[in-house]
Amino acid sequence: MTIRIGDLVEISSKEDGYLGSYYVAQVVSTKPAKNKNKFTVEYQTLFSEKDHKKRLREVVHAADIRPCPPLIRVSGFDVMEVVDAYYEEGWWIGRVTGRVGADRYSVYFDSSGDEFEYSRCHLRIHQEWEDGIWVPSQTKNYGFLA
Repeated sequence: MTIRIGDLVEISSKEDGYLGSYYVAQVVSTKPAKNKNKFTVEYQTLFSEKDHKKRLREVVHAADIRPCPPLIRVSGFDVMEVVDAYYEEGWWIGRVTGRVGADRYSVYFDSSGDEFEYSRCHLRIHQEWEDGIWVPSQTKNYGFLA
């Protein structure tokens, strides 16, 4: 993947408690200039702890960067479908465990063992970035679905 200054991307978090979540950011520079595998990004939804009005900037490794996935429009989700849920300013991988009403779903997160309800507008089909292409979850075999 070619990463350019100005690109909107998603950053994979490696922090305890946030492992497996992705946050939208814009690439603002390469840093340090000698190391082409690191980039400075500015998060779109995360803010500095010192100044809560200033967007958080961070140096991240290229391996933790992927392009933002394309939107796949759906009218609903099936039980056991792998989805990303928008929670705490980022996207978290989970699976649908049930439908609650006309437009809400229960989603279970293997990473934490938690289950929460989400409106359909806060869910998207999970996609993996593999060898330069997006692979939707419907075409993948996840261990927890077997």
